Amino acid sequence: MSDINKRPEWKEYFVGIARLVSKRSTCTRRKVGAVLVRDKRVLATGYNGAPSGLSHCEETGCIREKMAVPSGQRHELCRGLHAEQNAIIQAAYHGINIKDAIFFCTTLPCSICFKMIINAGIKEVVYEEGYPDDLTVAFLKESDIKMTKY
Repeated sequence: MSDINKRPEWKEYFVGIARLVSKRSTCTRRKVGAVLVRDKRVLATGYNGAPSGLSHCEETGCIREKMAVPSGQRHELCRGLHAEQNAIIQAAYHGINIKDAIFFCTTLPCSICFKMIINAGIKEVVYEEGYPDDLTVAFLKESDIKMTKY
């Protein structure tokens, strides 16, 4: 069977959707996509960027770049929301239950997003790239959330 006819397995399928979602990002430093899934069904998606109706970093420039803030630090110094935050917010906005869902993310969630993931009742995170936030690793050790690098 040729590659064009190869059917992707489920993780590959949802990671591919997260990659596609990341292309909507308006962040000038890192394009991130996230997909919430339960029972092999997409519940919500999110990408990193400014809140609805506000100017995007592509238009205003990056606050973090201007201040030389290293990746993984001072998350509050940013116009944008993270992809994971936007996916959780979209689910809440539309009344979608995400308890026991799996998060497929192009990047390891930061510690702020990981705290939200814990409290949202998400059971697993599948991610592609690492992220320099040691607090995420510390929280992971204390949580019951399964974390898988794809």
